[in-house]
Amino acid sequence: MCWRKDFTSGNLTIERVYPITGLPPGAATGSQLADWIRGHWKIENLLHHVRDRTFRKDASKIHVGHLPRIMAGPRNLAIGVHRQDGHTSIAAALRHTARDWRRPLTAPGTTG
Repeated sequence: MCWRKDFTSGNLTIERVYPITGLPPGAATGSQLADWIRGHWKIENLLHHVRDRTFRKDASKIHVGHLPRIMAGPRNLAIGVHRQDGHTSIAAALRHTARDWRRPLTAPGTTG
């Protein structure tokens, strides 16, 4: 269950979520299911949320054929390089890198 409070209206919303697996009943414990769900949201928050918010993926005009998937590659690369470099805020890392064109070339693993 997820509880959300809208601070402008004061309304409280309760969302009930039912995870679905291909496992037979009783094959996984509640804590295992919770770990899997947390693992899913970790990926969602570390990658997809950054692509959606920082790179404004949903506002992109690229919607034809394989182009959205192709554009995900450089975005994922940028996120991965900055995470490997120890940055927790990808937006701040991108702003810092954009100030000097040589900075992306000094990221870990990108120079010989």
